[in-house]
Amino acid sequence: MIEIGQVTENIFLKRNIFKITIELPQISRRSTAGQFCEIKVNDGLSPLLRRPFSINAINGKEVSFLVEVKGTGTEMLSRTRPGEALNVLGPLGKGFNTDGDFKIAVLLAGGIGVAPFPFLTQELKGKKKILSFLGSRTKAQIVSDGLENVLVATDDGSTGFKGTVVQLMEKEIKNLETSELKIFACGPNQMFKSLKELTTKYRLDCEVSTESNMACGIGLCQGCAIKSAASEGYFLVCKDGPVFNINDVEF
Repeated sequence: MIEIGQVTENIFLKRNIFKITIELPQISRRSTAGQFCEIKVNDGLSPLLRRPFSINAINGKEVSFLVEVKGTGTEMLSRTRPGEALNVLGPLGKGFNTDGDFKIAVLLAGGIGVAPFPFLTQELKGKKKILSFLGSRTKAQIVSDGLENVLVATDDGSTGFKGTVVQLMEKEIKNLETSELKIFACGPNQMFKSLKELTTKYRLDCEVSTESNMACGIGLCQGCAIKSAASEGYFLVCKDGPVFNINDVEF
């Protein structure tokens, strides 16, 4: 559905990362963690396409999104002010499956992949033990708002564990009963490749929220294909995902 919502807050978090909050009562009621929305940046033709963003958090009628400034569209969103109206399409896609008898939810994020996890933490809090692992190139890019039990890995060692977030997670879960874990991950494909090796090694249940360039967001344009691990076919990130079992897709 398309909903026109008023911006209530747009705050700078770290470097080129902003958090924008929009009053969207219809979308907020229908959303689950792992879903995303597409935001129309302006009323003109440039840029023409909407921009996809994971739902970061829900607070009553308000929906929040993390915006990393990478180009013209995201730069325009970063300058949006409270009181302005935005055209939002959503909620879209399939979210995380939080059912099951696992006792520990392991949230694993690479860079801006942290975006859907405050909302997932909201859904899991009080039901499961939550461990959050965040990875980034350096301390200045870590965003941990809305998370619980956070451990950090940085490539340059500027804070936390020096190395990758997957290496950090493997180090820590060796002390846990792996049959009680379920991993929820979001980040770059290179991280998923390493994670898939680890989940195979320890036989871990794992869902990943994948990222892709998108146009329509509803499966019509076929522009966000991701290869199936079991066949010659492809999934569409916007329609079949963005959340998949890690064993179902090829990175």
